[in-house]
Amino acid sequence: MIPTLEWLPEGVNFLDQTKLPLEETYVLATDYRQVATVIREMIVRGAPAIGVAAAMGMALGIERSTAATLDELTAEVAVIAKTLAETRPTAVNLFWGIDEIRRLYNSLAAKGTPIPEIKSAVIARARQMYDEDIAACKQMGAHGAALLPMEGTVLTHCNAGALATCGYGTALGVIRAAIKRGHKISVFADETRPFLQGARLTAWELMKDSIPTTVICDNMAAALMRQGRIQAVLVGSDRIAANGDVANKIGTYGVAVLAHEHGIPFYVAAPWSTIDLATSNGDRIPIEQRVPSEVTHINGRQMTPDGVGIENPAFDVTPAKYVAAIITERGVLRAPYAESIRAMAINPPPPAERVPA
Repeated sequence: MIPTLEWLPEGVNFLDQTKLPLEETYVLATDYRQVATVIREMIVRGAPAIGVAAAMGMALGIERSTAATLDELTAEVAVIAKTLAETRPTAVNLFWGIDEIRRLYNSLAAKGTPIPEIKSAVIARARQMYDEDIAACKQMGAHGAALLPMEGTVLTHCNAGALATCGYGTALGVIRAAIKRGHKISVFADETRPFLQGARLTAWELMKDSIPTTVICDNMAAALMRQGRIQAVLVGSDRIAANGDVANKIGTYGVAVLAHEHGIPFYVAAPWSTIDLATSNGDRIPIEQRVPSEVTHINGRQMTPDGVGIENPAFDVTPAKYVAAIITERGVLRAPYAESIRAMAINPPPPAERVPA
């Protein structure tokens, strides 16, 4: 399994995804500020991984605190949470990870729990969230594998694999599960400009698993669809609104429209924590704007004229009408999504009824 991030006695260790595929190096964050930098600079990326990284950042900040009283520690926890929350606004899992640890801290502090016990408890919860993420991804794979063709090619956009999670992956986890069940599947990986997550990351990890993979430029998908060379599209998500609108890496919306035009199913795989019940529709999802240099430069080399205007939104929103199904660890959701999401939120399946990974 690809070690995206790991809790160590020294701190949180992250595989540096900005260096892949040419270098496999790690960055050790020894305090919460360094975790925030790792998230902001996309050393770790992918909504599920960001959520667990944020939880570990919270736990690390609490563990390393020298506060002598609960009042002092509570004030520090607020600063830690604010620092991590300001890193990347679109991925709702970030705030889920922060809130999960903060709620636990508040509960323990309200009971007057001794500080050493609080520190042990938040670390245990953050590490448990890591394990839960891997289990959820395998559950998604079990639920979603049957949606993919027995033979054919699946188009992906960005990276929603082991590198975007704590292991196994969301969209790529579904592909892995389908292949394990005997599906003969190959992958077209959109390069995913401007950060090239598909070309650098998706291709790297699928090749490690010996899954046949071909990288294509983002503007090639339409021609391949018209030629009948793509049988399904499968992507991840950074936030799903209560009505089923899906925020994902910039370019996803265009792929969904193309898939709809060519009669190709467009699937989304994401953990339940990515569904934001408090956001009614995609228009209300904040879209992160990133630095112009990601567009103007490739590998440190400038590719555009000096002074030219640059737009660099990191995400776009795909309307729910283009989504054939949303695959979660709780099960597969179908339109109308406002109803199916609400029903799943009210009556989640008990663990005994969930498909084994």
